[in-house]
Formats: sequence, C-alpha cells, structure tokens
Amino acid sequence: MAVRLAVFILWLLHFLPFRVLVGIGNLLGLLLHRVARERRRVAHINLRLCFPHMSEQERNQLVRKNFQAFGRSLIERSILWWSSGEYIKSLIRVQGEEYFNAVKGKPVILLTPHFVGMDAGGSWIAQQVNVVCVYANQKNRYLSDLLLQKRIRFGQQRLYSRQQGLRPIVKALREGWPFIYPTDQDQTVKDGAFIPFFGVPAATVTTVSRLAAMTGAAVVPCITRVLPGGEGYELRFYPPWENYPTDDVIADTRRVNEFIEQRVLEIPEQYFWLHKRFKTRPEGEKRFY
Repeated sequence: MAVRLAVFILWLLHFLPFRVLVGIGNLLGLLLHRVARERRRVAHINLRLCFPHMSEQERNQLVRKNFQAFGRSLIERSILWWSSGEYIKSLIRVQGEEYFNAVKGKPVILLTPHFVGMDAGGSWIAQQVNVVCVYANQKNRYLSDLLLQKRIRFGQQRLYSRQQGLRPIVKALREGWPFIYPTDQDQTVKDGAFIPFFGVPAATVTTVSRLAAMTGAAVVPCITRVLPGGEGYELRFYPPWENYPTDDVIADTRRVNEFIEQRVLEIPEQYFWLHKRFKTRPEGEKRFY
C-alpha cells in the first residue's frame, strides 16, 4: 500500500515545473540523509576506502551532496515515467552524438556506469534506437512490474533479467541491437574477478570484454550528468574504444574501472556511493560493511 501511495504521489509531481521538482528532490535527499542511517554509513565507508586522504569534513559534505543528487534522481523519475518524450528530450543536452550515430545498426555496448542521471540518458537513447538491457527483480512485485513497464515506454526494448545469462544478449548484439550495460556493481566474482577500483579490490564482472570478443561489438561509454538548478541533464558519448578487446580479459576490465574512476573524479557527488561496492571480499579478507 505504501509503495502504491508513493507512486501516486510521484505521478502527481510530474505536473510540476522542472525547477520545482529539483527543489523537492534536494529536500528529499536531505531528509534521506538524516533518516537512512545504514546507507549513510555505506557511503562513508566507500569514500574512506576510495579517498583515504579526504578529510572527515570533506567526506561529510560529499555524502550530503550525494544524497541530494540521489533524492533528485528519485523525484525526477516522475518526468521519465510519465512526461512526453519530447519534454524529456528538451531537458537533455547531448555531447558526442556523432559517436552514437556512427555505431547505429552495429553491435555496440553502451557502457553506462551508475551515476544518478543514468536513467535520463537511457530515456533519450531509447527514443533514438531500440535497445537491449538487463534488470534485477525487485522484492516488491508491483514495483518490479512498474519499473519494467516504464523502461519500455519508448521503442521496442528487449529486457532480460540477470538470471537469463548472456545468451539473449549475445543474440541481440549480433542482430545490431545496442546493449545498455552498467557494469559497476558488486555481483560477486562468479562472472568476474577482483579488479582495483580506486586502489581497492572490487568484484567486477568481466562481461564487457567477453561480449565484445564474442560479438565484435564496439564499446562506447556514455555518462549522464545532472546539471545544477533547473538546467536538466548532459548526456555525453565518448569515442569508441580502440584496441578493445585484447587477449587479456583482466586488463580489459581494469580499463573499464579506470574509465569510471576518471568520470567519478569529475562529478563525485553524482556517483552511486550508497551501493555496497566492496561487499564481496577476497578469501580471508575482513568485510568492510
């Protein structure tokens, strides 16, 4: 019941001007910062691990800004879920679109790390081409169904759960469907390895390298950043990676993490620090959380 009420309130909010939603999102983030004690603790641990030389005051400020950015991403889903496609596109500035256009109709992996604006960028992409992506089932069935429904608002998207494995992804890539792929969350090392992330061994899937090798797909990173105030978003495509993949899957995966590190340093407050990125540890190593 509480989830349905929250969704109804979110639907009502999409009628408000974007600048008003920004303010509501920032306030929600500050509220969550106060009440979401466990996630606040996780963010502090992640930042201590990744930026050991950061002062406590700097870390506190960054966590606070991170919650505000997260609050905005929650509230602004009202637009992504119910506003028109044209309105959504009007909020998004696109940089490097030529790199995106160059791979249309070809196998391509759109590397999309977990920054808070990633869903806005995904909405723009889905209005340009049909895409394939993976999803994780939610504990709440109503919410899980709603998320799937909203992800296929535009185009003819193919969505596969992580439990379905790589076979349908490989098939779609070979047919020329772009694959939107966020790789930077801890999914254990069943399909990956411990690769440094800001110097800390992190369970990282090696799927980007393996998929590129199996399908000949290009890798085109894309990052969506939330712009200040009511300015909307910036979706930036980067040039396709050259000399990728190589024969060294570990080196290829390290390249993925290094790219994400560089983008995190540009907008650290917008990275998803609330996730337990270092939950899985090498055998015998003490847990961080």
